[in-house]
Amino acid sequence: MSHAFGDYLAKKERKSKKEQEQEKEVKVDEKKKAKPAAPRKEDIMEPGVRGIVRIAGKDMRGNLKLSKGLLRVRGLGHTMKNVAANAIAEELSISPQEKVGKLSDEQIERIDKLLTNLGSKNIPSYLLNRRKDPDTGKDVHVIMNDLAFTQRQDIEREKKLYTWKGYRHAYGKKVRGQRTRNTGRKGMALGVMRKTILAAAQAAKAPSGPSGKPGAPAAPGAPAGGAAAPAAGKAPAGKAPAPAAKEAKK
Repeated sequence: MSHAFGDYLAKKERKSKKEQEQEKEVKVDEKKKAKPAAPRKEDIMEPGVRGIVRIAGKDMRGNLKLSKGLLRVRGLGHTMKNVAANAIAEELSISPQEKVGKLSDEQIERIDKLLTNLGSKNIPSYLLNRRKDPDTGKDVHVIMNDLAFTQRQDIEREKKLYTWKGYRHAYGKKVRGQRTRNTGRKGMALGVMRKTILAAAQAAKAPSGPSGKPGAPAAPGAPAGGAAAPAAGKAPAGKAPAPAAKEAKK
C-alpha cells in the first residue's frame, strides 16, 4: 500500500501548475452550469410596475422601494433619505415601502418639488448640506446637478480669493489637513528632477572633443581641452629642446 501511495504522489507532482489550474477552471464551470444562479428579488418584475422611473433627475429601477430609491439621488445620504421619506409620507401620503414603478407621473412631480425644497420644511438645519448660503444667507439643501454646480462655484471663488483652500485646490493638493508625505503624491518626484537637472549641467560643462560635440574623446596625441598645438621648432614648456635644435644654435 505504501508503494502505491508513493506512485500516486509522484504522478500528482508531475502535473504542471497550468494543468492543475485548467482542471480547477473546468470544475468551476461545471458547477456554474449545474446550478444556475437564482434571480434576485429586486430583479423580478411584477405586473403593473414600470421598468425605469426618473426621480429628481436620476433613473432608477421600478422594483426599488421609495426609501431605497431616494439613496440613488445625489445629495441624500442615509439620514437625509429617512427624513425625506417621512416628509413624503406626511405631506403626500405615499408610503416609503411603495414600489417606485407603481407611482403615477403626478406623484413623481410632487416628490421632485418636495426634494428640491427640503430646506423650507421643518428639518433641523444641521442636516442640510448648505447652511448660510453666501448669496441668500439661508439654510438650503441642494441635490443632483445643483449640488455639483454649487461645489464648482465655491472652489472657483476660493481660487479667485487665493485663500489657503484655493491655493491647495489650484495645485491639486489635499485641502483638509491630511498628511501628504506618503499619500497624495502626484507627478514626478523632486529627487528625479534634481538628477536630470544635474546630469544636463554636467553634460554642458564637459570639454568638447575634435568633432565639436561635448564629451567626445580626443584623438591620441592631441592636446586635451581644445588647446592650440605648439608651433614648429618650439618645444612645449617644461621640456628640454631636441638635440637637432642644439646643433643648429652652435
